[in-house]
Amino acid sequence: MDGLECEELLFSTVKNANKSTRFDPEYYSKLALSTESFILSKPHYFLDTRNVVSGPFGSTLKSSSYLEKGDVPFVRIENIKGGFYISRSNLVYISSFDNSRIANSQLSEDDIVLSKVGNSIGFFARVDSVLKGCNISENNIGIKLEGFSTAQKHAILTYFNSKYGQILLLRRRSGNAQPKLNVDDVCFIPIPVFGNSFCEKISNIIIQSEILMHQAQDIYEEANKYLLLKLNYDAQKISADSIAVKTITNTFGNTGRLDAEYYQPKFDDLFLILSQLTTKSLDSIVTTTKSIEPGSECYGEIGIPFIRVSDVSITGISNPTIKIPENTVSSIESLFPKKDTILFSKDGSVGIAYQVEEDLRAVTSGALLHFKVKNTKEILPEYLTLVLNSDIVQLQAERDASGAIIQHWKPDDIKKVTIPILSYEIQKEIADSVKSSFTKRRKAEKLIQVAINTVELAIENGEDAALKWLETQVD
Repeated sequence: MDGLECEELLFSTVKNANKSTRFDPEYYSKLALSTESFILSKPHYFLDTRNVVSGPFGSTLKSSSYLEKGDVPFVRIENIKGGFYISRSNLVYISSFDNSRIANSQLSEDDIVLSKVGNSIGFFARVDSVLKGCNISENNIGIKLEGFSTAQKHAILTYFNSKYGQILLLRRRSGNAQPKLNVDDVCFIPIPVFGNSFCEKISNIIIQSEILMHQAQDIYEEANKYLLLKLNYDAQKISADSIAVKTITNTFGNTGRLDAEYYQPKFDDLFLILSQLTTKSLDSIVTTTKSIEPGSECYGEIGIPFIRVSDVSITGISNPTIKIPENTVSSIESLFPKKDTILFSKDGSVGIAYQVEEDLRAVTSGALLHFKVKNTKEILPEYLTLVLNSDIVQLQAERDASGAIIQHWKPDDIKKVTIPILSYEIQKEIADSVKSSFTKRRKAEKLIQVAINTVELAIENGEDAALKWLETQVD
């Protein structure tokens, strides 16, 4: 049976494996079983169920409770895409009153947040020294690590993000249309025992990476503030009123839209600001191409990486968990995103823009449009990407895509998006800042990968061999 993806197991073995009542064959794949056996053959331990908590369920905390500023950072799945870091982009807050109602899911510095539902399962991110503490949404699991040293906490985080931690966690997914993890699933993952000196080495890398990542985030936020300053945009001056009085001629007669959300005063405020600037329609600035939607029947673990909206954030692309066959379409390489292509989401989480930093051997979902700047001597891709991710375009996305259960931004509406054009000199300043931010981010991510590789080598060949390799990688 060595050439087949199947395994013969006794019913008693299946019934008692890790106290599992799972009978699905994926749970007992050769890879999962061999990985579990390998880790169990080494000194190891398990987290206690007292270490894990879930975010608030049901109506305990609604999105209407979210604040732009507040006492307690509230971490959602979009803040931990890619793992390791909690992004401050789109981070919301809750009041101390709300936090007192859901105190059980309050986390402290160096605790871990794990995403548990949908296509983003398996991201482990750390509560860092800037956040110091946070609470979590119902789509996340909190892992409290009180009792472990700081270095041990960093080693646990790195192990969970390694290939071994990921294999053992993802095997526990259940459900098809909406896969999920149970809160205590992480407690069944064996964790290797690492020596204190080894943990300190891993911790040093994590701390170096954190410093670089914070620098990258600060530079990006400053670039965004500078952009809005030059555009004379002040979020505090945008109306928060939800009522507007309009005539039928000035509404349905012009737009064909009757949904009230489309005519909120804040959109009038935005376009008043834009009317005082030099602007162009997005369609006049970029050429737009679309990828394919091959269908879930093409999804697998072998082939070309398939990038979906859930894999993309404003700062990068997380490793796609899905692949499609190379023969899905003829000349599939023509669909690969090229350097400086801007990926832009039109479905689900609409309005996410990411500029590809190098040619990719991957295919994107049809929900991601590909923009290519027509004239880079007039508009710099880095500048346009920052504008697309700014309030200037996000408000336009909110207006056009409102009124739907699942957000969809029509390509015809996207073509009409109003883009403000600043002088080339200012664009260059902004572009240089964005490039600096991404350079620091990539260095931080490289350090993280070094930490993961070191942990994997320690598991496979021992800590001494892993540390010798580490000396060749990190100064």
